[in-house]
Amino acid sequence: MNWDDTTDTAAERLVGPVADREDQAVEAALRPKDLGEFIGQEKVREQLDLVLRAARARGATADHVLLSGAPGLGKTTLSMIIAAEMGAPIRITSGPAIQHAGDLAAILSSLQEGEVLFLDEIHRMSRPAEEMLYMAMEDFRVDVIVGKGPGATAIPLELPPFTLVGATTRAGLLPPPLRDRFGFTAHMEFYEPVELERVVHRSAGLLDVEIDSDGAAEIAGRSRGTPRIANRLLRRVRDYAQVKADGIITRDIAAAALKVYEVDARGLDRLDRAVLQALLKLFGGGPVGLSTLAVAVGEERETVEEVAEPFLVREGLLARTPRGRVATPAAWEHLGLTPPRSTGTGQQDLFGA
Repeated sequence: MNWDDTTDTAAERLVGPVADREDQAVEAALRPKDLGEFIGQEKVREQLDLVLRAARARGATADHVLLSGAPGLGKTTLSMIIAAEMGAPIRITSGPAIQHAGDLAAILSSLQEGEVLFLDEIHRMSRPAEEMLYMAMEDFRVDVIVGKGPGATAIPLELPPFTLVGATTRAGLLPPPLRDRFGFTAHMEFYEPVELERVVHRSAGLLDVEIDSDGAAEIAGRSRGTPRIANRLLRRVRDYAQVKADGIITRDIAAAALKVYEVDARGLDRLDRAVLQALLKLFGGGPVGLSTLAVAVGEERETVEEVAEPFLVREGLLARTPRGRVATPAAWEHLGLTPPRSTGTGQQDLFGA
């Protein structure tokens, strides 16, 4: 059970607004504290364990680490585990919060030796700050500019050795000079249902919730391969079980609860289904332009493209083509609709008659 604190993700859409303080406290309590507790991501765990154990054996600061992958897969959790495994404090910030080189210089100059600096959404950091980070990562030094114009001077500032843990959902946006300065790079994969079942069982134990194997499997199957979503759905199903049943989560209870929260058997929520329904019912399965599709569902173009589409594409329900968005045969089947015999748009050429 591993998930990040990034907001505005599918997790929030599936269970309502961003978690309040109580929910955030629960999430913090559910986080694994070391690599042994961390479920899934076996290759990343094995590789990271070697990096950290070797650094401890040398008595040195761990190499800089870059974690990439979709929101909710455990990047923030791993950063905290890295700090715990190294016995070091951790400083947490984000790329959007660092808009000037001076912002980064202030953070770097206050770091302690061996401290872990977690920089979330590192690809959104400003270019001046990014260029300052190059020297800080490689030489543990930054140049602070004092004054303006011809009289400006650069004062070198030595930094204590530290470990930067960068997290990004869009690794392709990182410039090569920045990527190359990380000693270890890991890509976080989506979880298999069996792994998410383990996540749900572990979280249920920590929450003192009684759940059977079928109930855990039902929640895991609707969690979009993401531990954060699995944990939040578990808490909502727990609420339903306490109010509507005897507090024990079974498959039927989980299914009934998730129906209330509009999460279907494949993990699609209201927005996902609205996009598919518009594509199928209004546009005959496509192709249709993204802007037109967004207007049809009453959402911004960016919302459809960045929030709904990735999961629909990954599930094989929607395809992006040069002519627009097209529904796959699986989309028609999932919504229980019959595709037209001929769309007249060339869709048969894309998926076969």
